[in-house]
Amino acid sequence: MPVSTFSSRQFNQEPSRAKKASLEGLVFITDRGRPAHVLMSFEDYQRLAKTQPGFIELLGMPPGIEDVAFDPPRIRDVPQPAEFD
Repeated sequence: MPVSTFSSRQFNQEPSRAKKASLEGLVFITDRGRPAHVLMSFEDYQRLAKTQPGFIELLGMPPGIEDVAFDPPRIRDVPQPAEFD
């Protein structure tokens, strides 16, 4: 996947050229020589977004578990802090 770099000025002057470059690969847009933004095609974004695991997957729980109600029992006989006179 080729990577292109545009300065902010180039990007503002030639947005269609940057869009075309994003169809080939990532486009880095720089501010004062430092990468500040990344332009990519929507298809690349969708592919990237789908590969990221969600919170449930990271915990190793099966899909659908987020809909399960959890009502933990109350803890009884909880020790109280000591009182000193």
